[in-house]
Amino acid sequence: MSTADLPLSSPVRGKPDSRCPLAWRPGLADAPRHSEIFAAGDEASGAGLALALALDALRAGDADPLADAPDTRPWLWVQDKEALRRTGRPYRPGLPPALRDRLIHVAARSPEDALFALEEGLRCRELAFVLGEIAGNPRALSFTAARRLSLAAEKHGVPLWLVRIDAARDLGSARMRWEVHAAPSPRPRWNPQAPGAASWRGELFRTRSHLPGTWLLREDEGRLMAASVGVRASTGSARAGEGRANFNIRSA
Repeated sequence: MSTADLPLSSPVRGKPDSRCPLAWRPGLADAPRHSEIFAAGDEASGAGLALALALDALRAGDADPLADAPDTRPWLWVQDKEALRRTGRPYRPGLPPALRDRLIHVAARSPEDALFALEEGLRCRELAFVLGEIAGNPRALSFTAARRLSLAAEKHGVPLWLVRIDAARDLGSARMRWEVHAAPSPRPRWNPQAPGAASWRGELFRTRSHLPGTWLLREDEGRLMAASVGVRASTGSARAGEGRANFNIRSA
């Protein structure tokens, strides 16, 4: 049996204790306002994981007993010209059902225009979240520009998931930074010839509220599931359990 066929752990609810950082898990209600995802342009894994994480954060917010109704606000997807060329336009029928009719798409001519559109979107509290795709390491996306996005997201409460297409890791102000690659999908239960659920191998290499580590992630019946591959020790770069997955049976 391959790791793709093993069950993943269930999401959990609650906030981590800042005095004792915990390993990241799906379902945490304190997702940072600004996250970055580094991904290859030929896999579509960056936008896929960004949407899965955004939906997970929305579900965590919907679980709030004080919320009046589920979040049905529109969301914004911004792509610069090069990201659009490498990954293509969003395909509405392929989006998660909960997001298909709420998409606002912006095709920007340059990284500068994309950054402007992202910042303007973050200032609009009527948006559920903002997703951006920028290719490479353009000069416009400096640390100062990234900091402007972080401040706008935190001030107005609109989460930003910025996908860095074919980019090298650089200085950034995002509170959570991932590097993601496509992972083998589990075999479908009823039709072995059918495509499996989208799966990713994500390395959380920078975070302030959790321990860095690597996870296998996938959507399962509308929920984001995760299996820890290795979590870094809080006192150094050594990893606990490197090279072996720690799978837990998820609850029914």
